[in-house]
Amino acid sequence: MSARIYLLGAGAFAVGTSAYVVSGVLPDVSSELHVSLTAAGQLATAFSLAYAVGAPILSTLTGRWERRTLLIAALVLAALGNLIAAVATNYPVLIVGRVVAAFGAAVYTPAATLFATGLLPPEERGRAVAIVFGGLTFALVLGVPAGTLLGPVLGYKGVFALITIVAVLVAIAERAALPKVDAPPVVSLRERFAGVTDRRVQTVLAMSVLGVLAAFSVYIYIVPLLKETVHLGGNAVGFLLLVYGLGAVVGNLLGGRATDRFGSLRTLCGVLVGSIVMVATLDLSATTMVGAGAALFLWGMFTWAFNPPIQNLLLELGGGLLISLNASAIYLGAGLSAVVGGLVIQLVGITYLPLVAAVLDVVVLGLLVTLRRDPALQRVEHLEEEPVLAVAAD
Repeated sequence: MSARIYLLGAGAFAVGTSAYVVSGVLPDVSSELHVSLTAAGQLATAFSLAYAVGAPILSTLTGRWERRTLLIAALVLAALGNLIAAVATNYPVLIVGRVVAAFGAAVYTPAATLFATGLLPPEERGRAVAIVFGGLTFALVLGVPAGTLLGPVLGYKGVFALITIVAVLVAIAERAALPKVDAPPVVSLRERFAGVTDRRVQTVLAMSVLGVLAAFSVYIYIVPLLKETVHLGGNAVGFLLLVYGLGAVVGNLLGGRATDRFGSLRTLCGVLVGSIVMVATLDLSATTMVGAGAALFLWGMFTWAFNPPIQNLLLELGGGLLISLNASAIYLGAGLSAVVGGLVIQLVGITYLPLVAAVLDVVVLGLLVTLRRDPALQRVEHLEEEPVLAVAAD
């Protein structure tokens, strides 16, 4: 498999770390800028919402750009956002930095996904998607622990400065290693959203929003949840988060391979059933250190196996124009998760979070059932198609 695809995954790691690391530096931000933890937590919300809004708009504005140039510019923009955060001396400037970094990520992830799928034959497209998203899963594995460990040493400014350096280094490497690829035909914003009128596309995007909402409404509050169920803290919780991240890496890779072998619909069905079982029983299985480790590994695996088949399904339905919309759907779900999770905690208590997440996953499974009845998609699952788009498509 082309080493260039792993380089694209490294870029996804850089922009993904930019998104996730904030959770580990919230106490430092709160202390140094004299804002509440709740206000500091809105740094994550600002990033997610800016990404959700920016992905389709920026993809349209940069539609004429040569693709390698676009990837490098996106990484530079993400680096600039983190640099702003690194020198910020007040909360509003820090928010600006988060928004700029999110815009860079919003351009990079969809473009890198499509670039990667063009480097491999159609039957390996799911693996290409999984490698790019593998960068995001490694960001999840390392981002939060790195922020937690490095925050007290470097301060939040040092952490953001480090991410800036990583993004710049990856940009330099991509400039040297990736081929030039011409821009695809120009697509207007109206044309980019035209696919949303397809009921099947609406269903898949809704599945993305709800699936991410289900996963992150629990994950965001996993530390206090584990303290409630396992009565652990400190290094033990950090270890369990690492176990979850390792499960995410495994699940992402297996999701890509399963998509190539069994098709998007059947892979999604298995992934959702496994996710429902694991999250619904999380408060029961995560009552000991060993049980919590096993449960978090499997839950992380099923959760992150969700992305490759969803992305591939959108490619089957309408091609690369839908990838940036799915990126928006993913971050919309992430942006809503803190709000929904907080409401659940206020209304019924933190131990009900896994049950609510399981209900959301059941809804996603119901939406999938409606797709499985579509004759056109059933045929796609059994055919080896030519690539929907060239590598340059966006």
